[in-house]
Amino acid sequence: MVAVDTDVLIVGAGPVGLFLANECARRGLRWRIVEARSAQSVHSKALAIFPRTLEIFDMAGLAGPFLEAANRVTSVAIFSRGRPLARIRFAPSESPYRFIAMVPQDVTERLLVEQLVRRGGAVEYDTAFVSATQHDSYVSVTLDQKGQRREMTAAFVVGCDGAHSAVRHLLNLPFEGAVYDALFLLADVETNDALPADQLQLCPSASGPAAIFPMSATRRRIVATIKNAEGDAPSLALVQQILGQRGPGAIEARALYWSSYFRIHHRQVAQMRVGRVFVAGDAAHIHSPFGGQGMNTGLQDAWNLVWKLDLVLRGRGNERLLESYTAERRPVIKRVIAITDFLTKAMGTPSRVVQAVRNTVLPIVSRLPPFQHAFVQTLSELGIAYRGSPIVKGAGKRYFDDSLRGGTGLRGRFLLVFDDDADASTREAAKRLAGSFGDIVELRSARRQPVTLVRPDGYIAYSARSRDGLAALRSAQALLEHQTH
Repeated sequence: MVAVDTDVLIVGAGPVGLFLANECARRGLRWRIVEARSAQSVHSKALAIFPRTLEIFDMAGLAGPFLEAANRVTSVAIFSRGRPLARIRFAPSESPYRFIAMVPQDVTERLLVEQLVRRGGAVEYDTAFVSATQHDSYVSVTLDQKGQRREMTAAFVVGCDGAHSAVRHLLNLPFEGAVYDALFLLADVETNDALPADQLQLCPSASGPAAIFPMSATRRRIVATIKNAEGDAPSLALVQQILGQRGPGAIEARALYWSSYFRIHHRQVAQMRVGRVFVAGDAAHIHSPFGGQGMNTGLQDAWNLVWKLDLVLRGRGNERLLESYTAERRPVIKRVIAITDFLTKAMGTPSRVVQAVRNTVLPIVSRLPPFQHAFVQTLSELGIAYRGSPIVKGAGKRYFDDSLRGGTGLRGRFLLVFDDDADASTREAAKRLAGSFGDIVELRSARRQPVTLVRPDGYIAYSARSRDGLAALRSAQALLEHQTH
């Protein structure tokens, strides 16, 4: 057995890589994070952090600084030609985070780096991933560190290195999908305060869709499609023109902080793991910015993966556990791409018939509680579940309560919950089950709670349908044995 230099090598220090590094540190794993750039980005880029991601940050002990930095959005309004079509309240009752947290990506990265430093770690800048060779129990990696070649070994490698991922290219993973014909514009602007600071606006238009994300009462992110670029970067005059044509009539752009043109693809890999090497975030999937799902989806890739690496590195997880990463995340990613693609096309359709139907139907259906609930569930990512996973029996829905919060909850443990009123034989069987798995299963009783097995990432692996506690415990045990040694 080769003595490896580190447990997890993380390639790329964007939000996904930094979050993964923080989780490795919190769990006591050995890790390194390398970044080809010489410093973190100074541009805001991704902005919206949704309720499920905030719950994940809470479970990871990271939520506090993000809540302090955030502008909180509690409604989404849809305008067409300056006329309001719909207003949907965004306040999911099932989460303590009943808002969208608007935090610029450069702030997100800074907060994650600061937390990493507090945990005794640091990003290795000016260090590029060059190549890797896989072996049975480790990966040999070549890095370029400020022009010097460096060799190292890692138990696992995770590529969080963006849309042009060197790790994905090394694995020869096809990036299946297509490019949008339209050119996208992104601009951070100073505005007047005519629009509510707690409202996000979506603006469908035959000229192309636009979205207005409030960073504060007088600073906003504008995302829009255009046919042709004007200059090297969008000007204030161009942003004003777009807002005048597509936005709510009251908004005025007064100054430009930063702007850029970019092309967007909708693509994903067919598998997110090859042996001991994984991809996450933009290295595995990219899609339209309308909906703000990109960074959130990547952060949840890392959250899904890290507890599985943790268990395997501790000798408690098996091959089936590692394989579940692709099996669980691919359907989620496929759905995100489909939704953001539909939203982009529906908001920018040139068809007058489709526009007329959209503008007639939307004001009606947006008032219906089922539509509002589905909209919020999808946007918030609270509706993500892992039904069909090889390590889940049942719907695989989220589980979240106060006991999981603050960074000291489950970590690398499963939670086995049973009813307070369970009979003596069920209680004794639950204790034996938990004891047989040592430190990876925590036992807890709760009022009127059927036998429930909660994973370390806060998703339900199994929940009994009947009151037969002994049979339910046997099912939970079989599921644990399927993924652990």
